[in-house]
Amino acid sequence: MTDASSAPRWPGSVALVLASSTGGVGQHVRSIARGLTEAGASVLVCGPAATQDQFDFTGVGARFTPVEIPASPTPADARAVAALRRALAEPPVDVVHAHGLRAGLVALLARPPAPLVVTWHNAVLAGGLRGTLSRLAERIVARNVRVALGASADLVERAAALGAADARLAPVAAPALPAPRRRRAAVRAEFGVAADRPLIVSVGRLHPQKRYDILVDAAARWRTRQPAPLVVIAGSGPAYLPLAARISAARAPVTLLGHRTDVADLLGAADLAVVTSDWEARQLFAQEALGAGVPLVATAVGGLPELVGDAAVLVPAGDVDAVDAAVRDLLDDEARRADLARRGAARAATWPTEADTTGALADLYAELTPEHSTGTR
Repeated sequence: MTDASSAPRWPGSVALVLASSTGGVGQHVRSIARGLTEAGASVLVCGPAATQDQFDFTGVGARFTPVEIPASPTPADARAVAALRRALAEPPVDVVHAHGLRAGLVALLARPPAPLVVTWHNAVLAGGLRGTLSRLAERIVARNVRVALGASADLVERAAALGAADARLAPVAAPALPAPRRRRAAVRAEFGVAADRPLIVSVGRLHPQKRYDILVDAAARWRTRQPAPLVVIAGSGPAYLPLAARISAARAPVTLLGHRTDVADLLGAADLAVVTSDWEARQLFAQEALGAGVPLVATAVGGLPELVGDAAVLVPAGDVDAVDAAVRDLLDDEARRADLARRGAARAATWPTEADTTGALADLYAELTPEHSTGTR
């Protein structure tokens, strides 16, 4: 793997465009903004003002222009298109790289003169009118983008099937976690977890796609275990109130922590990590868990099987019985947990790093702007 000092230099200018984000996409854009500026590029980030507040793109050397692109289509999209068109014109950029379908559609409608790259970060899972409109937008973007990048192989196949002339894999690397700031015992004490009580951790946006209802229902069954595991879920989002009600009704040993900035501490205190999503590409929390040597139970969806290989226990999506059985088996088998911890750390060492990701994008931008390779403008 490469490091930041060996990342290819690309002396051009790129606009990174994103819609509303509180998690992985925003983290990824911040990561590549930092890497590209360190490698000699000029980076402009365009997205909702709230993303700058949360991810501080200017703090890693990028310029930022607010463009309010909500997560779902609204009548305000026309204003977003106009705002993005203005942002891309003064001064003009060499490449426009939009992250996510919503940002990709707004960028396409802004008609940038520069080559447009769009990364597919998520699959369209919605039904009804919203799903129909999203799939139409997918087709429009795929057929008009210069290069379609997919965060997992199934997304690359999807973009190609929709008509993308050039669809490529672009794995998203999880930012390296810092060392835990607190000792394991101190973190567990925060939640009232004794040394012999299992602590199960999940991290992600509280959104229906994450299927935390499955985890809550499984946890309710663990109340009869001695000692009963405690499940903590770190994240915020629109599913908070329904989940809180479900936890209360089921008397499940689950605590919703809200947004946390100490994921390294949580993983350092955890006995297991669990992902119950209906779909993921290369979920950042799954990468973080394996990198930290925490045994992982995850759903066999999207890019997760290719990500984790045999270093995690994979279960079908939407299957509370499978989650229940997998967690029980691991809690009852210390040797298997230790083996998965070793396998996870070894698997994580094979993944692309942030510098690898930045270098691959710099190579792509150079391919799209050959004038920079020859030293001309």
